This record gives sequence, structure tokens and C-alpha cells, in this order.
Amino acid sequence: MSSPNLSRRSFVAAGVTAAASASLIGADPPKKVKVGVIGCGSVSTQYLPHLMKCPFAEVVSACDIKPERAKRLAEKYKVPNQYPNIGDMLAGAAFDLLVNLTDMQEHEKLNKQAIEAGKHVWSEKPLANTLAAGQGLLRLATEKKVRLWGAPCVVVSPQFRYMAEAINAGKLGRVAAAHADYGHEGPNWSAFFYEKGGGSLPDLAVYQLTTLTGLLGPAKSVSAMTSVVTPTRKVGDKGDIKVVAEDNAMVLMDHGNGVISHVQSGFNYFNPHGHDGKNEQRHTLSVVGSTGYLGMVGYDWMPLGVEIATHKQPKLKRESTEKGDYVWQMGASLAAECLATGKDFLVSPEHALHVLEVIQATRESQDTGKRVTLTSTFKRPIG
Repeated sequence: MSSPNLSRRSFVAAGVTAAASASLIGADPPKKVKVGVIGCGSVSTQYLPHLMKCPFAEVVSACDIKPERAKRLAEKYKVPNQYPNIGDMLAGAAFDLLVNLTDMQEHEKLNKQAIEAGKHVWSEKPLANTLAAGQGLLRLATEKKVRLWGAPCVVVSPQFRYMAEAINAGKLGRVAAAHADYGHEGPNWSAFFYEKGGGSLPDLAVYQLTTLTGLLGPAKSVSAMTSVVTPTRKVGDKGDIKVVAEDNAMVLMDHGNGVISHVQSGFNYFNPHGHDGKNEQRHTLSVVGSTGYLGMVGYDWMPLGVEIATHKQPKLKRESTEKGDYVWQMGASLAAECLATGKDFLVSPEHALHVLEVIQATRESQDTGKRVTLTSTFKRPIG
């Protein structure tokens, strides 16, 4: 969905049609936001096709500390400029929006440099390495009069909206609990997933933490356990490495008013359906109340539907099976649309920072053996 006010028809198709219609009647075509992409690894090959089709975006630069990767990406997608570091990129061809797809430990530093230079930022998760640093980025963005957003954009899916509206309408009665899980056998192409600042929490659990807090409201406190199941790994960029960040996590969140949720994530989870999610038919996320139950079929980053059962209709019924234009990699395109048109969308930096605090509190709870009280909050996307 391109914004809460548009239909759920294809975001790309609608934009292209609008541009074509505008040219026919002599109106100005949609304003294009100039985009610079930093980080030209595997995630960029998911983002770039969507950005290239977005009627509100023009990708003008590609940047990577491995220049050959920036070169390959620029040639494949016909991006006119390429740079080996962010300094050269900021001093080079003018752009409006930085799309940060680098290693997660680097997001904070690069986001700050871009904001200081007056650029808007869409960042893959997490926005920063700590809550305090992330809040500092948001204050800086406000001072510089630029926008800051962070992945994931799971709250824009039709399935999230269906679940939120069912909960808001009281179809579950008094909501009591929720559960979500996401895991696979672990990435094998880069060490950063297993180094300090990496882990299954910011890589995997971040999706379900975003969805559940979005549905149930901000968490008040966290109790958690994490562990390292596989102490050494072999990865493509460094060979044999020691695993430092958690590869197994269990997080309990207290949302207040008696509502408790649980998220588990890990890099040691065999899944017979594979990692891409397209054949996942179980409920990877569920919410239960006194009179009803909701179960998301498939993952929230690739939902296949929502099943609902209530006292009035106790047999599970599958609803919301169409995902419309939603794909997990559409966040940067939506950010470009917001900047081009003034329309907003449901992703907010405050929500991303709250999830970052949940992750931070999870690790603190493991270290101390105590429940950790949270301080951040946000407005629910669909209240």
C-alpha cells in the first residue's frame, strides 16, 4: 500500500498509471525523490527492483566499501553514480534520501552522517545500536528538518490491518496473550550476524516485535533469556568465527492491562518449508482473547492470510489472503512517496526505537536475570 488513504491495488501499477495519465492531460508528473543507496550486498538486490519501478524515486547513486559491488549494482540497474564510501557519496551527486542497507552495526554511524548532511534516511533494521543513540538520531533529524524511518514495514500489510481492526473491534473479547516465532539455520555469507551488535534479535525477532507491539501497544517491561547454541560458525567472508551475539532468544513482553506476549527467534531452527516463507502454512504469529483467536498464516514479512475463530464462529476461517502490493522491501519506496507527495505511512521512527529498546532490554534481562522496565513509547499504527 502506498499510503493509508490509497486502495490496496498495486502500488507500482497505480503510480505508473498516474504518471501516464498526468502526461496525457498535461499535468506535472509525480515529483521524483533522488535516492542514494549505501550497501550493495544481497539486500540491495531486493530493494533496487522495487525502487526502480517506484514513480516517486530516482536512484542516482550506489555506494559500497567494496567498490566492485557498487559497480555491479550500478551497471545492473543503470545507476549513474557509484562511490566507495559515504563521504564521497555525500560530496558527490546530489540526492535527497539515503537508503541504508549496510551491516547492522554500521547503521548508526552512517545514518548520523547522512542526517548531519541534511539527507532524509530510510534505514534497514536497526536504526542505531542503542536506544539512546537512536533517540539522538531522531532529535538530530528534527533539528535538521529531515525525516528518519526504520525497517521493517510489516505494519503496512493488509494482514496487519485485518488483525489490528479485528482487535480494535472487540472480536477477540478481552485480549490476553500473543505469540510469534521466526528462525532458520543461520546466514552463512557474513560474520556480522554473529558479532557484537548482530544476533537473531535485530535480524529476525525485530519483525515480530514490531508486529506485536503494533497490535498490542508498547511494551511496559521485558523478561527474557538468550543463548548461543552454536559457538562457532563458518561464514563466507571470514571463515571460522566465534559466535558472540545471541543465536537463540525468548522474549516476554508485558503490554499492560494484563496483556502478555512472547517472541522467539534463532539461527538454529530447522524449517521443512525453507526460509523464503512462500510455503509456510502454520501460524507464525497469533493473538488470543476471551472470545476469539487470530493466527497469521506465514510470516509477517510474507503473510499468506489470517485465520480467525470466535465464540460465534468457532471453526477457523481464513481471511485477508491477498497481500496487495505489500512486500517487505517496499519501505524505501514508501518513504520516497511520502517525501514526494506529503503523504505519510504507518511506519514511524518512534515505533522502530521502541523495538530497539525491547531488544536492548532483552539482553539486559539475560545479563541480570531481572525484568527490565521500558521508557520509550509510540502511537499504535492503527489505533
